[in-house]
Amino acid sequence: MPSKPPDALPDRLRRRLVVRGVVQGVGFRPFVYVTAAELSLSGSVCNDSSGVVIEVEGAADAAEEFARRLTERPPPLAVVESVQVSDLPVQGGTGFRIESSARNGVTRTLASPDVATCADCLRELADPADRRYRHPFITCTNCGPRFTIITDLPYDRPATTMAAFDMCADCAAEYRDPADRRFHAQPIACPGCGPRLELVLHDESRLGQRRLGAGALLEARRLVAEGAVVAVKGVGGYHLACDATNAEAVTTLRKRKRRGDKPFAVMVRDLETARELVDIDAAEADLLTSPRRPIVLLARRSGPACAPTWNVSASVAPGNPDLGVMLPYTPLHTLLLGLDGDEPALQALVLTSGNLAGEPIAFDDDDALRRLGPLADAWLRHDRAIRIPCDDSVSRVVDGEEMPVRRSRGYAPLPVALPVAVGPTLAVGADLKNTCCVAEGRYAWLSQHIGDMDDLATLEAFAATEQHLERLTGVRPAMVVADRHPGYRSVGWARANRGERPLRTVQHHHAHVAAVMAEHGLDGSEPVIGVSFDGTGYGDDGAVWGGEVLLADYKGFRRFARLGYVPLPGGDAAVQRPYRMALAHLAAAGIDWDADLPPVAACPPAEREVLRHQVRTGFGCVPTSSVGRLFDAVASLAGVCQLVDYEAQAAIELEAAGRGATADETGYPLSPLARTDADGPWVADPSGLVRAVVADVRAGESAATVSRRFHAGLVGFARRAACSARDEAGLQTVALTGGVFQNATLLSATRRALRADGFTVLCHRLVPPNDGGLALGQVLVGAAG
Repeated sequence: MPSKPPDALPDRLRRRLVVRGVVQGVGFRPFVYVTAAELSLSGSVCNDSSGVVIEVEGAADAAEEFARRLTERPPPLAVVESVQVSDLPVQGGTGFRIESSARNGVTRTLASPDVATCADCLRELADPADRRYRHPFITCTNCGPRFTIITDLPYDRPATTMAAFDMCADCAAEYRDPADRRFHAQPIACPGCGPRLELVLHDESRLGQRRLGAGALLEARRLVAEGAVVAVKGVGGYHLACDATNAEAVTTLRKRKRRGDKPFAVMVRDLETARELVDIDAAEADLLTSPRRPIVLLARRSGPACAPTWNVSASVAPGNPDLGVMLPYTPLHTLLLGLDGDEPALQALVLTSGNLAGEPIAFDDDDALRRLGPLADAWLRHDRAIRIPCDDSVSRVVDGEEMPVRRSRGYAPLPVALPVAVGPTLAVGADLKNTCCVAEGRYAWLSQHIGDMDDLATLEAFAATEQHLERLTGVRPAMVVADRHPGYRSVGWARANRGERPLRTVQHHHAHVAAVMAEHGLDGSEPVIGVSFDGTGYGDDGAVWGGEVLLADYKGFRRFARLGYVPLPGGDAAVQRPYRMALAHLAAAGIDWDADLPPVAACPPAEREVLRHQVRTGFGCVPTSSVGRLFDAVASLAGVCQLVDYEAQAAIELEAAGRGATADETGYPLSPLARTDADGPWVADPSGLVRAVVADVRAGESAATVSRRFHAGLVGFARRAACSARDEAGLQTVALTGGVFQNATLLSATRRALRADGFTVLCHRLVPPNDGGLALGQVLVGAAG
């Protein structure tokens, strides 16, 4: 009997599904293949510039189940944003195939970030019977490098830096086998087909002998155990590594890198080892072990009952109660620390960016040899090129919720979904902790962390990052948005590279508030009460803002309240010497510079006279309302910190001083809100607070008490200003933002108090509260303008 034509078969259909989201480089096509086979569906799947395009044909109930699994049971690393379904004529046919990627149209697929080695690969890495035993580049569809090796989209091996390595017969067979975990895993490799490790030794004749393969790794571990500093090529750039338990090695690295007292991060082999050093709750453990593997800021364990048989050197994070901890995220890191039974075994590594302070991370091999020559004793590197550098991410958990501090590896280039559609836009961020952002439609793609825009190399890294982001996303910006600060290097870059495109500028704290709004999906139809506590932000009146309460939407803002102005004497010099801000606040409060006060004793007499002239005449001073600078002043008055080696050191040490102390509910008084003119903002004069601090210091109160009362005073200011704004404008939502809200004590207490007052409180959860998240807010404000 002749067979029926395909369109005569009952309950048979053919569908086309276009899947958008993070669906390339995450094993999505193998997942589709296997799922279709399980459901006896024929058809095909391929990557194209819109995402993944699937055609399936078969029984109607099987096609329905297929669509359900796409959205409800995708691969672990996939993020399905949308599935567009359309019906097609039935064609017949058998089998399901993976087709070559199409390169048509404008790229809108979402590239995957680099993710940590999965548990399956780690088991194989430690299995002597496995052909990838101790292979430093073991990977599969569920783990490994993505963003940093992608040269173009769609994501296929020829569009990555793995194109330089021909697959051996065994790898090629796994790559083609739908039942294998490495089916269409683009970075697939083994000891037989690369990449290769190399150890370059440093000696007096500049570069000495080399070691290859397993010998390179063993020698590198031995060097670290003996106290050497080794430059290690990771997934997104070079790190400088040394033994974190060796005080001499850590001190050497700190001096070579000109690090001052800025804390180092440490890498430990597993969660159990981390628990020997720091307290870890369930949310922190989940973050620490997640595929993103950020550095997590964790409170050190204390007390003799908690002391491990070993510990990291005190010089890893001097004066800091927190320790930045991460777990290995590449097989190379796992092997460098050592598998069970390896000698020498390392408990913890300092792993810090391969650069000098202020420079971008080194990622090119020749550049790393040159730039890291004065810093490293050897280079452990490999021949897989890094297409785009990507530094480690940093996060912390506050009240059970993640708060990003630096959004980079493991997160970039995942987009942030926007609450409103925007035209093609480039936002260039700020000068500190710079990230840039491109956006179009309902997506904004923030770059990885670029750094501080204070030298030519960082500007060049910014330009390369921006171009790569455009290439990956297909966004061709028709508008450029920048900060309003006329002296920012990012603003200068925007002016020089805008071409014929319009350039819009956005007030710094307005952008901070807009970023929080965007994260939480607010469409801007109703303003929020934005509490922006920051170190520095150029104000519309030419002052340095940073203690702001704004009534803001995307279209604009009104400055509702602020801290009172005090002179900022000497600009950056005042930031680097907290005693200067203390003296300025003392003068503004009418308090004599008596020698019993710590900032007076810390300031050299000649400098003190210059400062006295400056604050009296205003020469070389700019007024500031900055909460960050108020933190500096109180830290100095309390005797906690007089000179800083890194940004926010005084504030960090002041917060640390108050941890574990009994909470003081009264807090230091800021003056009641008052208006200096009818149309201006309400002002809270900090003089009363400064006088209360001085009284406590002279009464012998501890730095812990001063810290707790100061934090409570700031919470009281935010609370009173928010309540006044609600009374006046009828608003119910408060957004907390700005770099000062990286302070876990302040953020937690402020959020708790405002919620008790009945407010809806928005905090950062996708981008940092510091300037690393500023570009997202710039996009929304620029588009609304």
